[in-house]
Amino acid sequence: MGLVLALVSAVAFGGSGTAAKPLIEAGLSPTHTVWLRVAGAALVLLPIAWKHRDAVRRRPGLLLGFGLLAVAGVQACYFAAISRIPVGVALLIEYLGPPLLIAYVRLVQRRPVSRRATAGAGVAVAGLACVVEVWHGLSFDALGVTFALGAACCQVGYFVLADAGRQGDRPVDPLAVSAYGLLIGAVLLTVFTHPWTADWSLLTRSVTMNGHQLPALLPALWMVLVATVLAYLTGVVSVQHLSPPVAGVVANLEAVVATVLAWVLLGEHLGPAQLAGGALVLAGAFAAQSAASAKS
Repeated sequence: MGLVLALVSAVAFGGSGTAAKPLIEAGLSPTHTVWLRVAGAALVLLPIAWKHRDAVRRRPGLLLGFGLLAVAGVQACYFAAISRIPVGVALLIEYLGPPLLIAYVRLVQRRPVSRRATAGAGVAVAGLACVVEVWHGLSFDALGVTFALGAACCQVGYFVLADAGRQGDRPVDPLAVSAYGLLIGAVLLTVFTHPWTADWSLLTRSVTMNGHQLPALLPALWMVLVATVLAYLTGVVSVQHLSPPVAGVVANLEAVVATVLAWVLLGEHLGPAQLAGGALVLAGAFAAQSAASAKS
């Protein structure tokens, strides 16, 4: 069940870029697109937040940390990074999260990590280098790389805090972690993105996807309901069933899904190196999962 949920989460997250690109090309800024994604999801999950309102009293630090790192931090750092360095480089650095997560679990939490899980993380990162074709347009900008590393660290926080929700004397329902994380993230992003300056009438018009016209609301709703609500809910619950290192490696499939969807829906074709990289990511993810299954 944990593996299935993690795969659903990766597929859902992977569709965010494909849904967002037509909106950005139509004139909505990347930062306002991110705000729409997070704020819309927070609004959808308000009933869950109300139902689990006791979580605020029981674990306020956990919820604040998840909103700060797993929602606002990842998004803000990633978009700051791609403003200074190539997208492929930023994505690869961000997905150094699984190896960093394994290092955190081993060195900070002092918990054992199997060699197969560690090897799976390394193979997955090598595959990602091929998927994003990092050798194209590589440039070095110290601040941009720092932002990308910040996104990777925030991604570690996503898995560590999702796992922490079930620990201790006051466990928190994973649905509450997702709902309040998105709510807090939306508030933080509102402060920095100033959504009132955007032209939201764009959502009443049409956008272009691979040469076809469609209502702007369709990709917007997909981005909110699937790529955010479904992605966060299934992702956080999956960590409750899998160890954080294994869930982190499986999450690398997001990059493969994003590339495939861009190929099918946006006409951005895959090359041989990207196909080979996708196979490596799959191999790394399932190597880590099989290690966890053998251990259990």
